[in-house]
Amino acid sequence: MSTIGLFYGSETGNTRKVAKSIVKKLGEDVVELFNVSKASADDVAKFSALILGSPTLGDGELVDSWKEFLPTFKGVDLTGKTVAIYGLGDQESYGHEFCDAMAILFEAAKAQGATLIGSWPTDDYEFSKSKAVVDGEFVGLALDNDNQKDMTDERVDAWLEQVKDALLG
Repeated sequence: MSTIGLFYGSETGNTRKVAKSIVKKLGEDVVELFNVSKASADDVAKFSALILGSPTLGDGELVDSWKEFLPTFKGVDLTGKTVAIYGLGDQESYGHEFCDAMAILFEAAKAQGATLIGSWPTDDYEFSKSKAVVDGEFVGLALDNDNQKDMTDERVDAWLEQVKDALLG
């Protein structure tokens, strides 16, 4: 059985592409992939470690599939589980709410008792505000495939190197 459950919501496909890249990098025997539009509470509960991914839409909101799944997700006790988060945003057009959806997932997982890992430096980004910045760092991996697509793969590799051991327990 896989150790890590990767749960993502996606509208344009960018968050799904990153999810598939993470699975490829860590291995299909290690990570099981779930689109939250088709996931259940049992799917979340069966893993000791989770990776959560979402783009930020509208006024700093989760993608619709995550909005619909969040009440189900919030019903799962995450005590003893390790959770890492990644998010996509557009720092040029939406620099006032860059990757805010990560903050929503972070707060939900924290309230459910999860051990959160994977904070990420704000260096090399140009945005004015983000709810996903806590103590000077993003609460997870922030990606901008609209303006910095060339940095995505390198950032994913560096972040996975940082979180891999904790996720694998």
